[in-house]
Amino acid sequence: MKQFNKYEFEHGQSTRFQRFQDLMPRRVREILLVSSLYDSFILSEDGSFYESLLSEYLGLGLTHMPQITRVSNGSEAVLMATTPNRFDLIITSARAGDMNANELSRRIKGVGVDTPVILLTYDNRELNELVKSGRVSDFDKVFIWQGDFRVFLAIIKFVEDRWNIEADTRQVGVQSIILIEDNVKFYSSYLPLIYTAVLEHTTELITEGVNPAHRLLRMRARPKIILCGNYEEAWGYFEKYHASVLGVISDIEFPRGGELDKEAGFEVTRQIKESHADIPVLLQSRDVSARARAEALGAQFLQKGSAVLLHELKRFMVHHFGFGDFIFRLHDGTVVGRAGDLRSLEDQIYVVPDECLEFHGARNDFSIWLKARTEFLLAHRLRPVKLSDFETTAGLREHLINRLREHRREQHQGSIIDFDPDTFDEHSSFARIGGGSLGGKARGLGFANSLINAYGLERRFDEVRISIPPSVVLGSDVYDQFLEENGLLDFATQSEDDDEITERFLEARLPEIYTEALNAFLYSVREPLSVRSSGLLEDSQFMPFAGVYETLMIPNNHHDQELRLQDLLEAIKRVYASTFYQQVKQYIKSTPYRLEEEKMAVIIQKLVGTRHENRYYPDFSGVARSHNFYPIKPMKDSDGIASVALGLGKTVVEGGATVRFCPRYPKHIVHFSSVDDVLKYSQNEFFALELPEPGSLVEEGRHMQLSKFGLDVADADAVLTNIGSTYSLENHAIYDGVSRKGPRVVTFAMMLKYNVFPLAAILDELLALCKKGMNGPVEIEFAVNTAVPRGEPPEFYLLQMRPMVIEQELERLSIIDTHREDLICRSDVVLGNGAVTDILDVVVVEYDKYDRSKSVQVAAEVRAFNHELVEKGAPYLLIGVGRWGSADPWLGIPVRWEDINGSRVIVEAGLRDIKVAPSQGTHFFQNITSSRVGYITVHESDGSFIDWEWLTAQPAHAAAEFSRCLHFEEPITVIMDGHRRTAVVLKPGAGDGNGG
Repeated sequence: MKQFNKYEFEHGQSTRFQRFQDLMPRRVREILLVSSLYDSFILSEDGSFYESLLSEYLGLGLTHMPQITRVSNGSEAVLMATTPNRFDLIITSARAGDMNANELSRRIKGVGVDTPVILLTYDNRELNELVKSGRVSDFDKVFIWQGDFRVFLAIIKFVEDRWNIEADTRQVGVQSIILIEDNVKFYSSYLPLIYTAVLEHTTELITEGVNPAHRLLRMRARPKIILCGNYEEAWGYFEKYHASVLGVISDIEFPRGGELDKEAGFEVTRQIKESHADIPVLLQSRDVSARARAEALGAQFLQKGSAVLLHELKRFMVHHFGFGDFIFRLHDGTVVGRAGDLRSLEDQIYVVPDECLEFHGARNDFSIWLKARTEFLLAHRLRPVKLSDFETTAGLREHLINRLREHRREQHQGSIIDFDPDTFDEHSSFARIGGGSLGGKARGLGFANSLINAYGLERRFDEVRISIPPSVVLGSDVYDQFLEENGLLDFATQSEDDDEITERFLEARLPEIYTEALNAFLYSVREPLSVRSSGLLEDSQFMPFAGVYETLMIPNNHHDQELRLQDLLEAIKRVYASTFYQQVKQYIKSTPYRLEEEKMAVIIQKLVGTRHENRYYPDFSGVARSHNFYPIKPMKDSDGIASVALGLGKTVVEGGATVRFCPRYPKHIVHFSSVDDVLKYSQNEFFALELPEPGSLVEEGRHMQLSKFGLDVADADAVLTNIGSTYSLENHAIYDGVSRKGPRVVTFAMMLKYNVFPLAAILDELLALCKKGMNGPVEIEFAVNTAVPRGEPPEFYLLQMRPMVIEQELERLSIIDTHREDLICRSDVVLGNGAVTDILDVVVVEYDKYDRSKSVQVAAEVRAFNHELVEKGAPYLLIGVGRWGSADPWLGIPVRWEDINGSRVIVEAGLRDIKVAPSQGTHFFQNITSSRVGYITVHESDGSFIDWEWLTAQPAHAAAEFSRCLHFEEPITVIMDGHRRTAVVLKPGAGDGNGG
């Protein structure tokens, strides 16, 4: 299997939101405030300093509020500041009790503490004296209190932005706003306003996140604000971060070369516009005559003496930094459209006039707006594109729409989003409706989806689309609310009548809010749907509950939207009802869980397939495991195994006739022993969803049942082209492909031998990836469409991923050298490891009486014995003929897991007239391995045997037509060496009770 670079695997080719998690790594977590009680009171008029700051944080949607420790004098502050790694920021007033603020700062820095020290003054006189004395350099920055409590927020964010700008810009291209201002009074007013505007804008944006985690991460990607006090500092930041500068707000007169320069603002604007003409610049001055020069340079202008300066500053940011809606304008300023999010932007680009697109395209307005919305990747893709790159405006329009669509699709890929009918992509989204758990099946599918997208599996096979089907998950809270509002829990828990449970559930109502969401979902999805269980315990690490609950499929093709909704609601309620069916209650009895611990989520997926007349099905479906319990050389158990079959996956998961192969050795196909066996026992029918006429009314529940069809139907549908072979009557031989005339056989030879579709390679890569992701062996279910419209790539859809339970036994048991007459059986094919010494009962299907045509009756007999022994709490040894759990009664005994869940060890003997490979890749088999039931396969050769004669001679405790139940007074000992795959079952009294 593929080897993954450890670093690349752990960190992956992260999505943009995963990269956002690494933003803002350094934060102000604890502040030391040095001020008198009076100064603290001034900061908050009612004296509630901390509460006011907390209120400001919460109001802006900020989740991380620093802790504040206040002290009244400098000596105490110096002592506390030297505590290693305690304080991230020190804010001091001019009066620090026993010393002034300058001495406090020098003493703190003199002992090697590099914590930023910010001076907060309370009046202009205090500030002017400090500036005249030249002692401003003692502090990292000086601010003045002007009655706006938000100055504290500005100070905190000013410090954090300085810390994080380099890493965050490099990580995802976080934008920056450069503020050039040396006047303390002005920047003390500007910064709170700018930060508040930025944070309010970001708070509005988080509603566009695809799920709660993404919405919170958007806040980390807000624009940084860099306050610069002179020309050199400002130009240094611009040169370093020019590609990520959202805009510049600058005074005109500020220091340059150590001297106050009245032209500094004009010069920095000229240089910025020469290198990046599209970066907006706002110049400010008290001198109104500077407006003309500013506008001549392409900058905006504000008069510092204006009575509405702050209001005009905020308006500039909204209009020029991309804060707020995107306003579509013509060259003369006429407004022709407005967009508030990416979807509405795309809609407007469809319809606005060419002149409008030319106007905004020439100014790079789309890129600026997108950067302000933290859509850095999309903005980067659009920014290099010029109007001159296209022969026509139509070409520009098409390019913009394609990039927006592509970006929205990428945004949803690999993520579980909150369902929104306006943003749901019916081709790729994986969304949730309601809260609570997604359940085990959906959780595994969501994780697999993230792996596929994070590690670019589709890019490794660019000729194939690899994904999960578009899906919506109803969270477990919907199930809880449904049970509670309809009073169903007590009834369903106590009822023993499955039909009564189903009837009551179908009569109940799903909460209106979820019904409306499902109705909106159906407006965008008209293809057939699969409605699947996703129980909380399903696909868990140790008790998978595989195949226990309902999976239903609905055509979803009726002309009447209301009837389609009713079909979907019925399917959902049937899945809910199956949580309380008797087979589930029996299953749970054999687990450590209680029924009340299970909660049901529901997955609603587009059914993978293609319509053929009134049939809907994929070309083929399959199950693959990363661990092969029965490898045949040169295969190793870690090379995995796959089973595939034509049509829907019911054939595979229920143990029907399939083609089995190892993804690492696809040409080593595990076949039957002869051509006659292949013709007789290979797949000769398949499952499909039968579609009623769009306007017809069908009997309740009938439309959710699958139908069987023969290979002649698949051949007429042209589905066998890549998976079929042909039998030649003249030569009594099977030829690869379907170009000859003759009976068809499902062999998958064209894929496995000639690689017409890279199935084996995809499975090999996917199993390796999933195994690495789960730190253990996995089982996956999948479906493939190769019959796709011309020009479209074939589709490989992952339907499910769950862990396999393989005990990592440390103990190596020796199979004792026991005489054959002391053994019930011996085998060299076994699953499990250890000794079982407490079995007194045996259920055996009699070899000489077994009739394959009566397999269903045999299953009923075994079910009855199992029920009796489970009620008594008596574990037993089960011995039978052919595959246990086979969906094909001609290949074995078609029991379900709950029919034999009391067995401790199972023995499977070969059929008299055909050699059937042991079953793998089924729900039944998954439950056996996960429940740690020993599984012994006996083909009477190479020393493997069952002593049928001895078993027949034992008196029966109870007997049926084809099977018997034996009881012994002394225990039967079973010894399984899982490392060597050998096992023996000793007759009663032959073992020593300790495994030999």
